[in-house]
Amino acid sequence: MSLALVTMSHSPLLGYNDPAPEVKAEVDAAFASARSFVAEFDPSLVVSFAPDHYNGFFHDLMPPFCIGYQAEGVGDYGTTAGPLDVPTDTAEKLAEWVAERDLDVAISRKMEIDHGAVQPLEILFGGIDAVPTIPVFVNGVAQPFTRMARVRRLGEAIGSFLATLPDERVLVIGSGGLSHDPPVPQWATATEEQRALLLDGRHPTAAARDARQERVIQAGRDFAAGTATIQDLAPEWDRALMEVFASGDLSPIDAMRPAQMAEEAGNSAHEVRTWVAAFAALGAAGPYRVDYEYYRPIREYIAGFGVMTARSSS
Repeated sequence: MSLALVTMSHSPLLGYNDPAPEVKAEVDAAFASARSFVAEFDPSLVVSFAPDHYNGFFHDLMPPFCIGYQAEGVGDYGTTAGPLDVPTDTAEKLAEWVAERDLDVAISRKMEIDHGAVQPLEILFGGIDAVPTIPVFVNGVAQPFTRMARVRRLGEAIGSFLATLPDERVLVIGSGGLSHDPPVPQWATATEEQRALLLDGRHPTAAARDARQERVIQAGRDFAAGTATIQDLAPEWDRALMEVFASGDLSPIDAMRPAQMAEEAGNSAHEVRTWVAAFAALGAAGPYRVDYEYYRPIREYIAGFGVMTARSSS
């Protein structure tokens, strides 16, 4: 078994609210570097840690973690709709392995994933079914949030399972973050109409989805213009976290607390849980080295935008 990693920010505003040409060129170059890294590694299996933005998981039943036995993209923000190539037998064995290590994880035989999981697959592989992929949902929007140590343990458990697959070249993906506070409704302050969406907004009409997406697109434009009321990005917080990932010692992450994360880096900074799980999975195979990293706060994308690639050095 060989193991490699790509972690990257995603944004529904890619292709909708592009930044200045020189900044977009930087992002495109970062994606190209990640693609080259992945092409050289040539994975036979992908494990994708990703959040959801109330497109597949809702307050009617919101697990902290969920492993998909089958999955399909919902097609939001112009991303690909349709099924992933999920190796169901391997996903089932993975869930059993994790459960045996005292980690309660939900499973889904009909997981719906949105741009948070789909974008990296499109960027790295050109499609969502090019490589067999096991999707792992990590809640990054809905309170209460499990402790960060638990997220790290999830990644370690999954990494230890991947180490039992001697013939596989496994790429782990962590999609989300870094600091950002997009206009995602919070249950405590949501209107009745918003709560209906948060409770069960599955399969919206085309008009409802378009209206929701247009609100986010406009929020990105306002944020870039300095007129939005959402929380600002936190570059120092982002860079410090990336340094922890690069160090190989994830123990400082255990001290991170949900309320403090939101206060310092925005409500959706909880998406960095996917990066924690991915790096913990990589670290479970032994020491690793970071090959590439990119970071820039990009207001047009409402995101502290980062990309990292790494591989096991053992």
